Amino acid sequence: MTEFLLIRHGETDWNRELRFQGQIDVPLNDIGLLQAQRLQHRFDEALAGWRMEGRVPTRLISSDLVRAQQTAQAVAQALGQPCATETGLREQCFGVFEGLRAADIQAQHPDAWRHWLKFDAHYAVEGAESTQVFYDRVMAAMAQLAKQHAGERLVVVTHGGVLDMIWRHAQALSLHGPRACEIPNAGLSQVAWRDATLHILDWADTSHLADMPPQPHYRQTAAASRPADAKS
Repeated sequence: MTEFLLIRHGETDWNRELRFQGQIDVPLNDIGLLQAQRLQHRFDEALAGWRMEGRVPTRLISSDLVRAQQTAQAVAQALGQPCATETGLREQCFGVFEGLRAADIQAQHPDAWRHWLKFDAHYAVEGAESTQVFYDRVMAAMAQLAKQHAGERLVVVTHGGVLDMIWRHAQALSLHGPRACEIPNAGLSQVAWRDATLHILDWADTSHLADMPPQPHYRQTAAASRPADAKS
């Protein structure tokens, strides 16, 4: 078994502005940097217990996008470990949608927007990855990490879309349709790779962020009637 502690990166201005980020390199904003500090403090507090249990994470791996790497650096300081990067853990590429709000997309790419709202896993706008292609990339990366580091406990810092693919895989859900789980910025989830599949142990823990400002909420099902939250 390989255990993963999964972290979504901290908040960016584009999260707050409800833009599609995709693979554009957007840094953390001030809230996101504070969220990363809270993660560092949480790991600092957990380390003593993990040492007693023999469960200290052995490796820290991040998406190569800057918002994930900035979040990971705070965790690296707590663990005293270097951070490796993995391009397979990047956010989904949204092509011509990247950098735009829902209202902008509706105005500039109305046909593509209408088709995207069908949540067809095999559809991709110009320059983008389909959900199926994205899922295959994410799960190949996770399977490779599980194989290379069998029996270890890994910390992975990544993106909302990647975590959505992991959730769907673990729950045996269709890739068609909108997101059906909460994936907060700087949230902490735990999954285990066992018997060639992922099993959820805990999901979207934000207890370390309890007194911070409310997060922007991603609601794909409301995208047709109001601007969608930024794809992370």
